[in-house]
Amino acid sequence: MSNKVELMQGGQHEDSRGTLYFVNEFDMSPVKRMYVIEHPNPEIRRGWRAHKLEHRWFHVLEGSFEVNLIEIDDWANPSRDLVLKTFVLSAQKLEVLSVPKGYASGFKALQRNSKFIVYADALIEEAKNDDYQYPIEYFINWR
Repeated sequence: MSNKVELMQGGQHEDSRGTLYFVNEFDMSPVKRMYVIEHPNPEIRRGWRAHKLEHRWFHVLEGSFEVNLIEIDDWANPSRDLVLKTFVLSAQKLEVLSVPKGYASGFKALQRNSKFIVYADALIEEAKNDDYQYPIEYFINWR
């Protein structure tokens, strides 16, 4: 598993039987659980949640999302002006965003009723001890 943020592009194959969509470079062997997040209102921002130990992957099922990532420099008192990495993910594109341990994520739907699936490499019992939250307005580069 890479320790850098990576956007994996998918593809498709179409023939008389239909269309096959794929993201062949997404190795799901480390995945231990998954969950779906739905955002009915594009005006609501959700964040910041970070993990020291958990690697996560994001894939949009419906609609689109702006996903913002910040690599945490100090878990007890992170710098407020850390560099923000922004990705726009859409159900129209078959992509998987790989977010390694050490990052905080914040996101917002760009369309009503957008949904994305999150895969994680930690069981929920493990994740409970690896959950760092910062107020939505904490990082000054996300306005």
